[in-house]
Amino acid sequence: MQHESSLGKKTAIALIVILALGAIYWFGLRTDPKVAALNQAIQEKSSPALRDYPYPFRVLRLEGTVAVMATPRSAAVPVYRMIGALYPSLAGKAPDNPDFIAAEKELAKVQSEAKKIVLEQPGVTEVKWELDENWLISHGISLS
Repeated sequence: MQHESSLGKKTAIALIVILALGAIYWFGLRTDPKVAALNQAIQEKSSPALRDYPYPFRVLRLEGTVAVMATPRSAAVPVYRMIGALYPSLAGKAPDNPDFIAAEKELAKVQSEAKKIVLEQPGVTEVKWELDENWLISHGISLS
């Protein structure tokens, strides 16, 4: 009988753990369907230049009608380091190099396109940019 009781307790504990993990997913880790729809719009409505860009512009979250989007650009991160991460062939090039300048212009163009697509979606009135620290760190760019 003791064996059956122990088995029942283990089953109950396992069930509680499964339910807790499900609740964590449902309330914390699950992507907001509105955010997913905005990111889908970026994919579906983007030009080949945006779709194939080495940085994935995306909406992180909605704050009311404000879409918070990720960007690798920031005054805190030297542009030459960020461009070098996007285009390794430009790493170490001078900021006045024509290819470097073209890469900066392309970044501004595709970022602007991503913003425009998001602003065209219902329920979005503004875009706020947030530095994508995880992307920068994963590409060897220190934030300090």
